[in-house]
Amino acid sequence: MKHPVDVHVGKRIRHRRWTIGITQQQLAEKVGIKFQQIQKYETGMNRVSASRLWDISEVLGVPVAFFFEGLDGKTAVDAVEGDILADKEALQLVRSYYAIPEAQRRRLFDLARVLSDAA
Repeated sequence: MKHPVDVHVGKRIRHRRWTIGITQQQLAEKVGIKFQQIQKYETGMNRVSASRLWDISEVLGVPVAFFFEGLDGKTAVDAVEGDILADKEALQLVRSYYAIPEAQRRRLFDLARVLSDAA
């Protein structure tokens, strides 16, 4: 049975990988493992060892703590079920948003905030 924390860590790996636009194969090659292992990590089927998580964090450009964000102050099950980035459309939106130059991105952010306040 999958442990909710392993599922959460796997989702965070997948989301970060998608956000920066690299494939499972590319991540696996940079970490020195087969892409099937990345698949197992991302689904929570296999636990990620501390040293492997360190390697993955280096490749993905985030601190190790990134993979555990969202678990503080609530149960692991709630964190996994309430993860907005589990939606592919949301991930695509985030990736597209960060592809916009910073000055224009800030204006878009301000517009979105105004629109959501008006709704």
